[in-house]
Amino acid sequence: MKVFDWKVRGSEQPALEGLDLSSLSKAPGSAHRGMRKGRGVSAGKGVTCGFGNRGQKSRSGRSVRPGFEGGQIPLYRRLPKFVGRPTGAGHTKTEYEIIKISALNKVSEGSEVDYSSLLDMRAVSKSKLKLNKVVGGAEKLSVKGLKVKAHAFTDSARAEIEALGGSCITISPTTNKVIEA
Repeated sequence: MKVFDWKVRGSEQPALEGLDLSSLSKAPGSAHRGMRKGRGVSAGKGVTCGFGNRGQKSRSGRSVRPGFEGGQIPLYRRLPKFVGRPTGAGHTKTEYEIIKISALNKVSEGSEVDYSSLLDMRAVSKSKLKLNKVVGGAEKLSVKGLKVKAHAFTDSARAEIEALGGSCITISPTTNKVIEA
């Protein structure tokens, strides 16, 4: 390999102080022309274009699909599935712990309510799910002026709480901070 000198190429080596992304240029002799395949035997990559004479990888079209390991059980089948993680079409479904509007009737008027306070009063039962959603029900809300904190509300539950002078405070599913008051 021949090492090129800047003076031979007609331009001086740039000063390191003034070198930035806008003043960069490629080194002399570093750029090669693309290889022209299939243009005669003497051109170097003629006839078979560097793919050899026979075999699956010399044929036209895709040789093997991505992930194919020649008949060996491929990596995506060797690795185990995650236990408890849904794998079907509904794997993005958000699951909420339901707080019925009837559970809010056990709270005193004008108080601030969230899942943990309802759990302390034993108005709801313990759950593995982290997100809570207030839903309407057959029994109507009778407590006035509640401030209810939850991750989500149904339209009917929100209307019922706000009709009695209360407010629905939506909290973030990740940080549990107030998103919308």
